[in-house]
Parts: sequence; C-alpha cells; structure tokens
Amino acid sequence: MNQTVIGREPEKAILHKLWQAQAAQFLALYGRRRIGKTYLIRQFFHNKGLYIEVTGLKDGSTQEQIANFMQQVYRQFPQALSLKIPENWHIALEIFTEQIEALPKTKKATLFLDELPWLATKRSGLMQAIDYFWNTRWCKLKNFRLIVCGSSASWMLDNLVHAKGGLHNRLTQSILLQPFNLHETMKYCKSLGLSLSNKQLLELYMVMGGVPYYLNQITKSKSASQNINDICFNKNGLLYNEFSSLFSALFDNPEINRLIIQTIANKNHGISREELLKQTKLSSGGRFNHRINELTASHFIQEFVPYGRTRRDIYYKIIDPYTLFYLRWIEPLYKSSRQVTDKGYWLKKLNTPAYNTWSGYAFESICLNHTAQIAKALGLEHIAYETGSWQFIPRKNSQEQGAQIDLLFDRNDGIIDICEIKYCHKQYTVDKAYAKNLANKMDVFSKHIKIKKHIHLNMICAMGLKHNLWSDDLVQQAIDLNALFAAE
Repeated sequence: MNQTVIGREPEKAILHKLWQAQAAQFLALYGRRRIGKTYLIRQFFHNKGLYIEVTGLKDGSTQEQIANFMQQVYRQFPQALSLKIPENWHIALEIFTEQIEALPKTKKATLFLDELPWLATKRSGLMQAIDYFWNTRWCKLKNFRLIVCGSSASWMLDNLVHAKGGLHNRLTQSILLQPFNLHETMKYCKSLGLSLSNKQLLELYMVMGGVPYYLNQITKSKSASQNINDICFNKNGLLYNEFSSLFSALFDNPEINRLIIQTIANKNHGISREELLKQTKLSSGGRFNHRINELTASHFIQEFVPYGRTRRDIYYKIIDPYTLFYLRWIEPLYKSSRQVTDKGYWLKKLNTPAYNTWSGYAFESICLNHTAQIAKALGLEHIAYETGSWQFIPRKNSQEQGAQIDLLFDRNDGIIDICEIKYCHKQYTVDKAYAKNLANKMDVFSKHIKIKKHIHLNMICAMGLKHNLWSDDLVQQAIDLNALFAAE
C-alpha cells in the first residue's frame, strides 16, 4: 500500500483538490479494464481518513451485492452489525448514512464503489438510492467523498457523466483514465526493475500500448520480441485471449462493437462515417452514435475531421495498439483454427513484408497519440497550432496524383509543418525516388489547401534520418523515437 503511483499527475492533482475541498465531493472515474483505476484510488485514499472500498460482483444478484456492501460497512462500523441482510439498497444505504453522519465532522470519510455497473444490476434500485441519498443527505456532509468507478465507459457516461435524471449535474468531478504515454511507460517499467532501451520499449508499446496490467507481464531477462512471443502467441499468454474477454466486459453488444472495430481497422488512414455505415450495414442514429461514443471513451478509436474538411466529414481510426496488433496477427490464427506450436513464431515474423507494413502503421498511430511530444521536439512549445492529417484522392480516370499526409501542425505564425512518419530498424535513407514522392506530396498539398502558408517538411524516423543530398534539400527537421519519450 506504500507503492508510488507512476505518472497520472493531472489525475492526482484532481484527487488532491477533491480531498482538500470543504464540501461533499462526488467523483466518477472511468476507463477501460486493466488501466489502473482501482490502484489509483486505493493508493491515494487508503491511508486518508475513513476509507471503505466495495467492489461489484460480476453477474452477482442484488442480494449478493448488498451482502458484500454491508460486509465492508460492518468492518468499519461493527456497532451497526446485524444478522439480517437489508432487503434493498435503500435500507443498506440508510444504515451506512447513519454511521457516516455520526462521525466527528473533522474526520473525512470516503466511499469507493468499484465496478459500479456490476453493483447496479437491472431493477436493483441502487442508482435510485444513490440519487436519493446524495441529493438529500450526503451532499450536506462536508467530510464525505463518494467515488464511483467502472470499466464500462458507456454505462458510466449514460448513468453518471451525462445523466439526465436525478444525478444530472451532481458530479463534482469526473476522470477518464487513459493508457500511459511512452514517458509514463518508461517510468513504470523502470519501477518494475526492467532495464529496456527506448527502442525495446517502443516495440512493446506497439503491441500492448500503455496498459499497466499488460506491462506487468514483461519478463526481465527477455528481449521485447521474446516477450511479445510469450505474451501474445502462447495459448496461456495474457494477450492471446484478452481481446474477446475485454470486449465482453466493456460492452453490452460486443459483437456489433467488434464489427465496427474490424471495419475501421481495414482502413489504415481512417474511414468516413458514411463508409463505415455502408460497410457495417448499421443504421445511422442514436444507437450507432452510442456505440461510437463508448469505443471512443474506451480509447479504442478516435474521431477526427481531416484537415480542410468540415464537421460533416467525420472519420474514425484505431488508436489502441493492442487492437491493431490483435486484428492483424492474433485473430487470423483464431479464424484458421491454428495453434501456434513454434516457440519462435513472432521472432520469425520480424522484418517480413507483413511485419514491415504493420509496424509502419503501428508507429504512425503512436506518433499521432504523442503530438505534444513531437511539437516540443519541433520547437513549437510557444507557438499556437492545430494538428491534423490530410489526404487527397483524385477522381477516377483523373490525371492528378494523390497524396497522404500523416501528421501536420497548422501554426499561427504562417507556417504548416508537414510530418512524414517512418518506422525502420536503422537510420532511414531518402533516395531519389522517395525524394520525388515527397516533393510531389508537398506540391499536391499546396495546390489543394485554401490557406496559403509556407510549408516545412519534417521527418519522424524511429532510428533517425541519414543525411544525404536528398534529405538535406527537402527536410527541415528530423526527429527520432527518443523525442516521443519526452514528458509533456
């Protein structure tokens, strides 16, 4: 219980402010499974005042959930012990509230309801009871903190964050806990005693992202590739079977959400809303928007508008590294009913054409999630900018050339920084043919954007850029993977 919480600085600041407040506080914390929600709250509050933690039981009945709740209450308030389990949540919370109201006003009390979606079973009455007690009694207790947590982001959004009923606008704070970035991942791995280079960390991050529980599976004595082989391609490895259980735990309709995810994943640079609806054969409207919102809140996908387009031109892309990896490498094994018997399966895939294609898109996705670090490396810390991506697809039978820009920074000082992203195990070399491609890309972009600004071309190369005549002529700045590990 005395372990340090790595990273999470904005979240810890929110929790500190919540603890110091001179009024009752109601916090909703949500984020995908394995992301460290429980750990964060437990480490911050366990030695502060009176702390009661209750975790929902997966598929538990209402009476089982109430019995579990009362067991934790009786541990703190043995004087309230009764042989009879309360008949409903209202009675259970009445018993709890009487004990909290009897506390000295100087002693703060925190009730942490973990996995609230499991506690609040259908027709259980728990949400109505929380609504009643918060609005009538708990909100008046200056020494009381209520924290609710759930992995089902959509449930938390619908029932708390965006609630339209009695709990509407009752939250004093909400936190969406996201995966670690590369800097936090580096610090976390060091805390685990792992000695890994930034290149090795990047290889692991491209597979499992910044999910703390996944990073805990890494074995000290093995390389990144060996760990990936063991964790992802061994039938007993955590990430070999994680995807299905992850979706089942998070979503009420996992099959439909998987269909959406798989369809988006087929388009490496994103898919338009119109095309997504067409390919999935789903109806546009509230239910579709709901599924998109829960996938976005769970950090599986990102909604974006390509540079130069209007809000009507919404696109979606996968931003979760494990999802990209699973759909490209692990799911095909399931579909073919193949068992991986080769203990060196992943190591034999390295540097194959399929590996090179996947690693390029995986690295690009990571860069798009570390734009603050890239901007810092480009010297944009004190310059206002907007980020985006851009694509031009010429009409059929047109003589025009198309172009794809991975990342750009539209600066307010009259410059647009275009970033070309390349993943390679050695320094990247710009040859004559590629230089021509880059020059064409800049020409096409200049021709089709309406804003006339000076354009800078930058290269983001994992292992750096090898300087030659072509690169020196075209490239303004080149940054390597180390820039992505910088603190924001």
